[in-house]
Amino acid sequence: MINKIKMEGSRLNLVTFTLTILLAGAAFFESCHHETKKTEDLSRFVSQTTSIGVDESFRPIVDEELYVFKSFHEKAHPNIIYAPENTIVNLLLADSIRVLLTARDLDPQEYQQLASKNIHPSVTRFAVDAVALIVNQASNDTTITVSDIKKMLNGNTKQDKNIVFDNPNSGLVRYLKNFSGSKDLKQKNVFSLKSNKEVIKYVSEHPNAIGITGFSWLNDPDKDYADALQKIKIVSVRNDTGKNASREYFSPSQNTLALKQYPLTRNLYFINCTGQYGLGMEFATFVEGDRGQRIILKSGILPEIIPGREINIVKTIKK
Repeated sequence: MINKIKMEGSRLNLVTFTLTILLAGAAFFESCHHETKKTEDLSRFVSQTTSIGVDESFRPIVDEELYVFKSFHEKAHPNIIYAPENTIVNLLLADSIRVLLTARDLDPQEYQQLASKNIHPSVTRFAVDAVALIVNQASNDTTITVSDIKKMLNGNTKQDKNIVFDNPNSGLVRYLKNFSGSKDLKQKNVFSLKSNKEVIKYVSEHPNAIGITGFSWLNDPDKDYADALQKIKIVSVRNDTGKNASREYFSPSQNTLALKQYPLTRNLYFINCTGQYGLGMEFATFVEGDRGQRIILKSGILPEIIPGREINIVKTIKK
């Protein structure tokens, strides 16, 4: 009887030992599997170098997006090329870069040129920006109509005010040409500077100036032009043309952009020509995702997707 108990005890120990080995092996295999998967997920965008061309008009937004993105992906170092819109589009067409952030889609001729190289872009809108008109605090100009803006850009009004914008190769200048129907903005009182910061500083120092700039530059400014921003004001605009004519003047804001009340708007796009899910698309996906869209929301312009807010309601029971 004693020998039988010992034998059964030995068998039980053997079974326990075998199960322990199997479980340990399974745990080790699962650990290796997770580690391999983690490495594969990481390498999809860290193991390559990607240059992303960005219209310099949107530098404040992209700088903030990039800062948060790199805090989550410390080994990722996308090379951001800030340049005028014409420059970065030409870099794309020359196959020097494959990812763009710009305020326009490609035109048919550009699509055809890329298709001839077997390059097929993926284009995604991620935000809506406003084109803002600013004046000096001392100016009496607080409102303007769309018709008057077009006349002003075409030199069909009194030329007693200087109209300034960023450099001549920017997306903003292209927008103004399309908006006004003018091939050139060469009136003697219409001229370009070098950047949106210079536009804001110029208007802050000249009471007779009207500046045209991206709305994102008027929210959360850097220290080097924050003081100048305190000396300017935004002009309200009324759309008095076409089917969408209005009797009201509207200032740029997320509300007026969402309700399509403010008439001077432009879409922001990611254009990805890599043909693969690499670092460029990873950054684009971040910007288009919840965290990235919250940064857009904070910047003052309109995100493509309004991030939701979760509210927890706690019911307390009085004793």
